[in-house]
Amino acid sequence: MIYGPTLLFAVGEGAVIPLIPVIADRLGADVAVAALVAAALVVGQLCGNIPAGWAVARFGERVTMGVAGIVVLAGLVGIVLAQSLAFFTGAVFLIGFCAASFALARHSFMTTRVPLTFRARALSLLGGTFRLGMFVGPFISAALLAVLGTETASIVFFAVCQIATILLVFFGPDPEKAVPVGAGSATRRDAGDSRDAEDTGEPVTGSIPTVERVGVFRTMWRYRGVLARLGLAASSLSAVRSARQVVLPLWGVSLGLDAGTIAVVVGVSGAIDFALFYASGQVMDRFGRLWAALPAMVLMGAGFFALSVTHELSSAAMWYAMFAAVLGVGNGLSSGILLTLGADVAPPSDPAAFLGSWRTLTDAGGAVAPLIVSALTAVASLSVGVGAMGLIAVLGAAGFIRWVPRYVPRTR
Repeated sequence: MIYGPTLLFAVGEGAVIPLIPVIADRLGADVAVAALVAAALVVGQLCGNIPAGWAVARFGERVTMGVAGIVVLAGLVGIVLAQSLAFFTGAVFLIGFCAASFALARHSFMTTRVPLTFRARALSLLGGTFRLGMFVGPFISAALLAVLGTETASIVFFAVCQIATILLVFFGPDPEKAVPVGAGSATRRDAGDSRDAEDTGEPVTGSIPTVERVGVFRTMWRYRGVLARLGLAASSLSAVRSARQVVLPLWGVSLGLDAGTIAVVVGVSGAIDFALFYASGQVMDRFGRLWAALPAMVLMGAGFFALSVTHELSSAAMWYAMFAAVLGVGNGLSSGILLTLGADVAPPSDPAAFLGSWRTLTDAGGAVAPLIVSALTAVASLSVGVGAMGLIAVLGAAGFIRWVPRYVPRTR
């Protein structure tokens, strides 16, 4: 009941995502427009975070996830029936908007109920569940296309996953009633006064004060300090992660490699990434959050910097494969960090509104990174764009060094 709905949604979404540009092309989009249509999914998720935070705080995780699943079904019907590019883009946006509800509802649940002693492992497993779905979904879609020969089969598969999710959420055991609230925050201060945390950086133990439920925008203002500092560092990590997904295929194309070779390199990098997702949680729970965040940022920054100076070398293809693996290791070690840091600094009694703001900030970093790479590539070169991602990683690492010990002090 905790990981099942997330896995079902991720597998279904992963099966449909590769088909979005294909369907857009059939509706008359060129390559650039098809890319914008595909980006509507990310934009929808970015726009959905704050409303999802309000809905979870107002109605609870179960109702929010169930209603979001029903709306996703409407979006899938829109994709099947779309006869115009604008209508299709709107349906894709709607699915992304609802995806934010699934992610935030489960994030909020884990924040309030998972004990601090294994919070990072639990949230790394949640992040790994998303990665598993996105890894398996495209293979299921490819199999359905090979057997049935139509994109509608993959869309129907997503719809079946959603129906199963809705039934599981509404008629299965309710985790909100089975697990007491407060388990995840009994050993740390109420993050409601982020200014105190900023001044002292010392953990406070004891009873959890009752905090009045406030609106989303009041929450954003109340926690502006942690959002503007630790939140921006987290946003840089999201940007570097997102840039990896864009840079690796583009770099292979710029080297003149064939599609099969690029797919193998990207696939191996993704496999390394997926294999390490639980290790990140182990490190964070045993040694502290910084011991996972810092190596991840340093590895990815070094990988981008090194990659940016190898384009003209005779062995550029070998370096491409090697540093793609380095980026995979760095990305794998960062699994669950954003979820865990958000849970650590969220107000323990009512985290949903804060987590909506936190996820909006981190998702914005992921949405902006491809634009930065694209703009610098157009103005200068791809190497400059890749080097800029390395610089962002270094700045983000410095931000983690400065702000993680202050806002998330190491506790036993």
